[in-house]
Amino acid sequence: MGRVSQAQARENRERIVATAAQLFRERGIAGVSVADVMAEAGLTHGGFYKQFASKDALMAEAVTEAFAEQAAALQTTQTTQTTQTTQPPQTTQTTQTTQAQPNEFGGSADTSNIAALLDAYLSPEHRDHPGGGCPSAGFGGDVARSGGGQETRMAYAKGVEAFATHLGRPGEPDLATLSTMVGALILARATAGTDLSDQILAAARAALGAPPAPGCEGVSRSWMAIPGERSSR
Repeated sequence: MGRVSQAQARENRERIVATAAQLFRERGIAGVSVADVMAEAGLTHGGFYKQFASKDALMAEAVTEAFAEQAAALQTTQTTQTTQTTQPPQTTQTTQTTQAQPNEFGGSADTSNIAALLDAYLSPEHRDHPGGGCPSAGFGGDVARSGGGQETRMAYAKGVEAFATHLGRPGEPDLATLSTMVGALILARATAGTDLSDQILAAARAALGAPPAPGCEGVSRSWMAIPGERSSR
């Protein structure tokens, strides 16, 4: 077999990192071996150490890549929403615009962006598909147990801070909202398959002022953090 070109080597590396980012979120670091990553990426096991010094090195890159993908997705959503609300009215239909105003995320953002983010984040679909989901929730447990080493921990902290800043504003990251969202998602995944899981998602949505997600409408309101509605003990 001939030598792999530099372009092919870069493509292989990107494929390995993307595959690892998905598998690590789905199964956890300990549940995924180098052989698992390479097999899923469609590459030979022997090629791994030509690209990475160790599994920890791969983990650090996978965390960085996952947060970069999240940031790009959030930016794309925000840009799309802004474009839609600033287009001139069409002659055949009425176009409604959404005004930017202060919101519960601590910043000044289009309210449709906020609703879309909560709809996607605190949903049964996001809970049930961690592989392509939020890296803050997907990697948190492993990083807390020192999975991936110090480089991974620093990459994770940088990504979490960037997400919190997106929810708030530059210099004022909204850590309270971030903690509510990520914590609820982790708990909902840990209790998946029980009524409590849906109740957790619904409670978080209520605490952040969002309507119940599809599939959660019937959740008992006694579980929701709504002032004045929790039964006294």
